[in-house]
Amino acid sequence: MSAHPESHESPDPVEAVVKHIPVVIPVVGAVLIFLLAFIAIFMA
Repeated sequence: MSAHPESHESPDPVEAVVKHIPVVIPVVGAVLIFLLAFIAIFMA
C-alpha cells in the first residue's frame, strides 16, 4: 500500500477569479466612466 493517498482536488473557480479582481475592477470602472462621458457629450 502506498503511504501517500492521492488527492485529486480540482482548482477552485472562485479563487481563480479572485486573483484577477484588483485588475478587473479598475479597468471596468475606467471603461464605464468613459462610456458615461461619451454619452453625456453625445447628448449635449
